Amino acid sequence: MLSCNVIDMPPFHVMEILERAQELERAGKQIIHLEIGEPDFPTAPHICEAASAAIFAGETKYTHSQGIPQLREAIADNCNRKFGLDIEPGQIIVTSGTSPGLLLLFIALLEQGDEVIMSNPHYACYPNFVRAMQAKPHFIHTKEENGFILEPQELYKAINSKTKAILINSPCNPTGQVMTAKQLMEMAEIAGEVPIISDEIYQGLVYEGEDHTILEYTDNAFVLNGFSKLYAMTGWRLGYLIVPQQYVRTLQKVQQNFFISTNAFVQHAGVAALTGPQDHVHDMVRTYDKRRRYMLDRIKDIGMHVKAPPMGAYYILADARQYGFSSLELSWKILEEAGVAVTPGIDFGNGAEGYLRFSYANSIENITKGMDRLEKYLNG
Repeated sequence: MLSCNVIDMPPFHVMEILERAQELERAGKQIIHLEIGEPDFPTAPHICEAASAAIFAGETKYTHSQGIPQLREAIADNCNRKFGLDIEPGQIIVTSGTSPGLLLLFIALLEQGDEVIMSNPHYACYPNFVRAMQAKPHFIHTKEENGFILEPQELYKAINSKTKAILINSPCNPTGQVMTAKQLMEMAEIAGEVPIISDEIYQGLVYEGEDHTILEYTDNAFVLNGFSKLYAMTGWRLGYLIVPQQYVRTLQKVQQNFFISTNAFVQHAGVAALTGPQDHVHDMVRTYDKRRRYMLDRIKDIGMHVKAPPMGAYYILADARQYGFSSLELSWKILEEAGVAVTPGIDFGNGAEGYLRFSYANSIENITKGMDRLEKYLNG
């Protein structure tokens, strides 16, 4: 028999939307993709060249389980320079994407019956990682007018003897919100001895406000980050953990047993990404910002509501409850009848039911076509 962890696991609806959209495309229908969180930009040439050079130089073997020294040094230097920190390369564990990093953390931290506090809405897969460890997600319902950000007083009330971690995400998927320095500082103070797990994979994709890391405000934190979003390297599967020194050995042992090490030549690409030219990153961020502003205006003109405009990542979570359908049903109707793929809010918890998430990781031309089709379908 299958484990109840698998039987009870909900599908990731956005992936099913994407798979159906691809079927329609194979049948000759043009689909506008506003559903997936994947940069539409290519990986920069100097990053690809570094990977190719590493392959031909024979960098195709196992590496140190924590990652090659050059990459860990580059990650530490980058974080220290950007945020004024003093991270040691030895605190870094390179992983095959941030999802394996989160799995490593939960294997090390959680036992049956433990709880992890997280917001509702939240990134779709977070609760499933927790439940896979026989632990429980402890949801805090958040308010749209506050950007769906965890409020300090609600966090304080939620912490109990079973709380093993607090999971946050900024810049946030699905809302595009960015936590302020004040919010992060208050959260660190309230958390106290409870460690904070901070998913910062969209770090750098900030258009309003300031970019921060939880490590500016507490040492009792684990940071998840990687190269997928900022460097347009989703398929390279390269991420990393920054962890308190006392947890390094434990997480290293878990990495050795479950993943051995991350692909060697991909790690060399990561070094090139961090130490090479950054012009392509700055251009990408400026382009995302233009798309964000345009899409936000169009969504509001169509008649959907966004009380707290997004400031980072590349998502807009819009209230579509006035159309009278569940978010899943509405998403399927929009795909099949209007040829536009969007993400149903239910993917991100019942706190986002009735909402649709739009991704502006697509060209302005395609976004315009998608918004035109959506407006005609919903209001025509």
